[in-house]
Parts: sequence; C-alpha cells; structure tokens
Amino acid sequence: MFKDKLALVPNKPGSYQMKNKDGIIIYVGKAKNLKNRLKSYFTGTVTGKTAMLVNDIADFEYIVTSSELESLILEITLIKKYNPKYNILLKDDKSYPFIELTNEKYPQLRVVRNINRKKNKNHLYGPYPNVGAARKTVNIINRIYPLRKCDKMPKEVCLYYHIKECLGYCEKNIDDEKLQIMLDEIKQFLKGDSSIIKNRLLGQMHKASDNLNFEKAQELKQMLEDIDITLEKQKIDLHKNYNFDLFAYYCDKNYVSIQVFFIREGLLFGRQKDIFNSVDNVDEEVLQYIIHFYSKNNLLPKEIVVDDTLQRDLLKQYLNVEVTVPVRGELKKLLTMAKDNCKVALYEQEETLKKDNDERRKALEELQSLLHLPHLSRMECFDNSHLFGTFYVGGMVVYEDFLPLKQEYRKYKISTEVKDDLSAMREVLYRRYYKVLMENLRKPDLIIMDGGQTQVAVAKEIIDSLHLDIPIIGLKKDDKHRTNAIIDDNGKTLSVNKKSNLFLFLTRMQDEVHRYAISYHRSIKSKGALSSLLDVVPGIGEKRKKELLKNFGSLKKLKEASLEELSSVLNKDVALNLFQYLKKL
Repeated sequence: MFKDKLALVPNKPGSYQMKNKDGIIIYVGKAKNLKNRLKSYFTGTVTGKTAMLVNDIADFEYIVTSSELESLILEITLIKKYNPKYNILLKDDKSYPFIELTNEKYPQLRVVRNINRKKNKNHLYGPYPNVGAARKTVNIINRIYPLRKCDKMPKEVCLYYHIKECLGYCEKNIDDEKLQIMLDEIKQFLKGDSSIIKNRLLGQMHKASDNLNFEKAQELKQMLEDIDITLEKQKIDLHKNYNFDLFAYYCDKNYVSIQVFFIREGLLFGRQKDIFNSVDNVDEEVLQYIIHFYSKNNLLPKEIVVDDTLQRDLLKQYLNVEVTVPVRGELKKLLTMAKDNCKVALYEQEETLKKDNDERRKALEELQSLLHLPHLSRMECFDNSHLFGTFYVGGMVVYEDFLPLKQEYRKYKISTEVKDDLSAMREVLYRRYYKVLMENLRKPDLIIMDGGQTQVAVAKEIIDSLHLDIPIIGLKKDDKHRTNAIIDDNGKTLSVNKKSNLFLFLTRMQDEVHRYAISYHRSIKSKGALSSLLDVVPGIGEKRKKELLKNFGSLKKLKEASLEELSSVLNKDVALNLFQYLKKL
C-alpha cells in the first residue's frame, strides 16, 4: 500500500505522523532512522494495539531533523498539539500532591497539586501518590503544632486559638525563636524523621491517661497509629541521604508495566504504578512516559535513575537533569526490586486488562454494526442540570473506544434567558460544535444524548444547521430512570440486549455525564448564594468573580448596584447581562 512512498523516506532521524482516512493525526512517533521505523509498521507482523493502529492508518507524513534530540522535542510538541488517539500516555493530566510549608512570616501547611515552580522548592515535600496520606499528614501536624490556619490574617483570634491549635498570629506577639524551633521540627518530620513528634505524642498520651482523660489518650493513640500508617510503613531506608526518582518497567504481550519510586532524603517515600498497551517501540514509549510525567507539574528531582535500555543521554538533554544507570550496589538492587514489582503488577492485572479490551472492542463492533458506521472511536455525550429551578448548566463527557478522556470534559454556563431543558441543550450543542468548526477541532464519530427522541431531534437540528455530518443517538430512560432504549437520529428505536457489553458501556457513559453535570450544579450551590450566582453567569470567570466579591461582598448589595457600578468592575456587555439577571431574582 505504501511501498512507493516508503522508498522515498530517508535514513535520517525525525518525527513521523500517522493519519486516518479523515486526515486526522492518530499517532506521533520519533525515530533515529525514519525509513527503518516506518517500514516496520507495514512489512512485519503486528499484534494487539499496534495492529489496531496499522488498520487505522490511511497515510503518513514525516519531518526530518538534524539530531535525535530535535526529533524527540518535535515528537513531544506534536503530541501535545494534536493529542493523537494512540499516544495514550500523554492523555492523563494527573499531577501528584505535595505538602507545602509556605515561605511566609507566619507559615501555613497545606496540600498542593499545581506547583508554581518559582516557589522555594525547599518547602515542598513529596510527591504523595496517595492524596489521603498527604491530607492526613497535614492534619496530624496541624493538630500537634499551632501553625497559622487562616488563609487571610483575621482581625482577631478565632476558634483555633482558643482550642490551642494556633498561636494567635493576628493579635499576639510571637516569639521568633519558639516559632523557628517548631518549623524545624515540622521540616524534620516531613523529611522522614518522626521521632520528635512521636515522643511528644507518647508523653501527652501518658499524661492524659494518668489524669484519667481516657478519651484524649485514645485520640493521641490514634494519631500515633496514623503516623505509622501514613509515614513509617511506606518508607525503606536506603542509607543514601539525597533525592531522586527511579523508573522501572516490564513488557509482555503488548502490555507495559511501569513503576516510579520516589526517594526523598534516602527513604522510599512512595510509588506510582501504571499499565498500558504498547503501540510502538517500548523503550521509546517509556521515554515518552517519563517526559510526560514531569510535564504534569511534578517537580524534577536532582537525579533520575533508569534502566540501561533507555536512552540516558537523550533523556538527560531533554529534561536537563542528571540521569543515572546503576550497574551495582544498593541502587541496582532497588531498580531490580522495582522491575520485579512491575512484573508482579502486570501478571496480576493482565487477564483483567485483556478481558476489558476485548469487551470494549466487541461493544464498539456491535455499535458500529447497529448504526451502520464504517468507523467509530470518539463519542461525546451531553446532559444538563438546572440551578434554583430555572438556571441551567451543561456538561459534556468524551470517550475514546469507551474509555473516558477526562481532560476533554467540558462544563457550560448557559444563558440566563434559558428556562427549559431543550433550549439549554440547543445552546450547549451549538456552542460546542460551532467551536469545533471555527477552531478545526476533531469531530466525534458519534453524539450521545441523555434522553429520547425529543433530545435527539434538537441535536439533529443544531448539527444540520452547522452543516455537519455526525450521527446521533439518544439513551431513553423508563419511569424508574433506568436506560431502556436507544433512539437513532431518524427516530427509530434500536434493539440492544440489556445484558450485552454495549448496553453496559452506554449506561456507564449516561451515568457519567449525568454525574458530571449535576456535580457542577452542586459545586456551584455549595459555594453560597453570591458565589453560586457568579459561577453560573456567562462571561464571569474566576478573576471577575473575585473582583465582584471584593467590591460588593453580598447578594443584597449586588442586587442594589446600578448598571454603572457593575460596569466599573465588568465590561459593558457582561455587566448588562448580570444586571438583567439580578432584576429577575
């Protein structure tokens, strides 16, 4: 098929891009030798997800670079730009929580994810793969040490001062030496030495017991147990007092198992595990994984430890960090242990993963056959939820081969003029697919509506008005709010076995979009009347909301404000929109 085109590919480094029949980039890779790499896709036997990729390829392009480092930089740039279907590694935007001791006169202790790299990194501890452990650790320290608890300094002491969990930094004169001793002990604890805190708690526990305050003694005993669970049991002393991350992996039958060990102050602080389908050269994909790992706002340590199969120099140049390949000693033993863990994790999950992949593949094939579609992968599902009985918000969830792409979920603030479900859906669909047209975004292969024939008709009306050709189905529910039928865009009811994998996956998607829309609704309500209102008025984002809260402070004052007063904070159109809505409350 590509024989003539492959003959023209040079034996040089570069990045290549695979495209499907619609011209959409579905995979981006790099190679030291472009000709050899591209030929390997079409001349050898391929299996698993690689076979799925090859079946989807309708064309390919490549860009020649002067070095392998340039090809790596180009590859990562293109993956970020196009988010290709088969580059699954770079779709997860999860970052890991750290504990931050703020660099202020009176510091706070808190759990953070979005790390500002300009901050003093000496005051960041982690990462904590288990956010529950991080929060429990912060809670323990805040209970033991009277750190500042308020984000903004109040005018007078609050409850925390009266229960002896704050020194009253807002009113009282604080002994700097006493504060520094407290901070030093906290830092020592966060670096892994819990002896001072544990001895203090033991002393307090015995004192409470001697005073017959058994409830307090039991509480202190529980805190000691929490320290053991959250800190001690996840650490192994390596007798090397420096920080690094270690990456190990194991591959079998097109599956790759990766484990990341976080070493802090010479202790194994925690680990992260991932298993994924391999599409290309495994070493290349692990290299992608490591680079993506640090692009997710995770702090780079001073050193990374990897296996000798990876391109150490390339990784070092790209990340600008020391990369070590151990050949003997404690580090080599740790790397071997991590690799053994990868192998165990893969064998434990391999059958489950294979079964899940088979079920998803069969469900896709069934849906393709049912709808007479030549291709089906990306699905976008919609639902909305009303606020205060009239105001609506919308939600869209995105699935690729029945796997959720959570970073592509979208929430919608809907016009205050909208008073019914169908009008709300019209607005959401129009905004979504007008943007798809204007920004040349990837179109879904299928639109799924949370509703029956009426919702499908509204969706078809919008899609037709934009001259798009996207099939639509609706998931109709019975009186007990259970999915009982599928409606196509011709109004026809399609027969699906309710015990089939297809029905199960579609129901999961319907439940997910309903959860997503209603959770947006609830999160807005939980913030209080004024904040809730500002969260759902179109044109008001986080920055404008803060300005309105700062200037008006309450819903009553906001309703009393003139259009001119609102315009002093907002632009004219947004101010008028808010002013008109306020008059209707």
